[in-house]
Amino acid sequence: MKLRQLAQAAALVAAVASMVAAPSAFAQAKEQFFPLLSYRTGPYAPNGVPWANGKQDYLKMINARDGGVNGVKLTYEECETGYATDRGVECYERLKSRPGVALFDPQATGITFALTEKAPVDKVPLITLGYGLSVAQDGQAFKWNFPLMGSYWTGADILIQHLGKKEGGLAKLKGKKIALVYHDSPFGKEPIPLLEERARELGFDLQKIPVTAPGVEQKSAWLQVRQSHPDYVLLWGWGVMNSTALKEAQATGYPRDKMYGVWWAGAEPDVKDVGEGAKGYNALALNTSGTQPKVIQDILKYVHDKGQGTGPKDEVGSVLYTRGVIIQMLGVEAVRRAQERFGKGKVMTGEQVRWGLENLALDQKKLDALGLAGVMRPLSTSCADHMGSTWARVQTWDGSKWAISSDWYQADEQIIKPMVKAGANKYLGDKKMQRREASDCQS
Repeated sequence: MKLRQLAQAAALVAAVASMVAAPSAFAQAKEQFFPLLSYRTGPYAPNGVPWANGKQDYLKMINARDGGVNGVKLTYEECETGYATDRGVECYERLKSRPGVALFDPQATGITFALTEKAPVDKVPLITLGYGLSVAQDGQAFKWNFPLMGSYWTGADILIQHLGKKEGGLAKLKGKKIALVYHDSPFGKEPIPLLEERARELGFDLQKIPVTAPGVEQKSAWLQVRQSHPDYVLLWGWGVMNSTALKEAQATGYPRDKMYGVWWAGAEPDVKDVGEGAKGYNALALNTSGTQPKVIQDILKYVHDKGQGTGPKDEVGSVLYTRGVIIQMLGVEAVRRAQERFGKGKVMTGEQVRWGLENLALDQKKLDALGLAGVMRPLSTSCADHMGSTWARVQTWDGSKWAISSDWYQADEQIIKPMVKAGANKYLGDKKMQRREASDCQS
């Protein structure tokens, strides 16, 4: 009799435990997880912090304003990389198996290189907005990489177009000296193939001047600039390297209005310590800055005004903060797009989010609805095109703020597409991999 009573009691306990556990499991199943690789320490922190804060605040805003995506709450966890590749890989390995993981934004080109072979195995997509592997634009070769909104090849090409326009036409660049002062890392080396191709085609002299990371010591590099006196300097820097370069240019007397940075060398931390000394300096702009856009106003209203902001309020709307918002918006919209196909209100797998990234269709009407009117160009991806947009503008530092100083430029696809395909085919050949079939693009 006692054995039977014990068995009944055990069954009752198990049933109660099951009932208690069910809501918890259900709650967990309704959470889409965004791992946030970041660097809040080290020489790249001044640039990495606003980028990371923008991403985190956007997730908070979507939860507070919309209750997540169709009822699915968005969760996140940061992991500090210090911009180091090995630490980035450690963060990826630790977070990739979390329930509901959506995607990774490596936030560094070196980390992207290391994760490119891991992502297909783990079936987790990588967003590398404006950075990473330029050849990854070819979605039929790189199924899991998404260099959204531009690559270092598109950026370099747009800068050459802009310099040609200043000279009265691309043909006028023949015989000119253009120096590339670059971060001696995978990031800094990425634009070199495109610039070499353009130099052969247009006949300008390309001088390559590497700067040892992190870039706090550049005197030898700027001695080379002073000796060769190039017509233009392209700055491919990040973090402390950018402000140091501007200070060295000022010290050596190189005109800042002859300097043009990539979009990672065109934010407030790059120039604010230089101030008037950076006046006239130019850089590419993928996005605008300021607090006027509705998406920024919503972040202020639903996050910062409630004391939930990740960083200081006066940082909201800055160049890199806004770029972080855009990156996270694209990730969230990929989840939303995937839900349209695989089930609204459901947590998407990494593979389903990958499909969403490959089928983004953000026209101007959609961007306006998202509160991003005037902030960025429309973007539309496909199986063949994992970039979605190849446009950028030039902005100029007026001594106190950035001001857009050019119309939109689109990278020359007649130059870039053959380079992308050749580079992607070489990658596939080296890795003994096959290009995706057209039928695979539907899955």
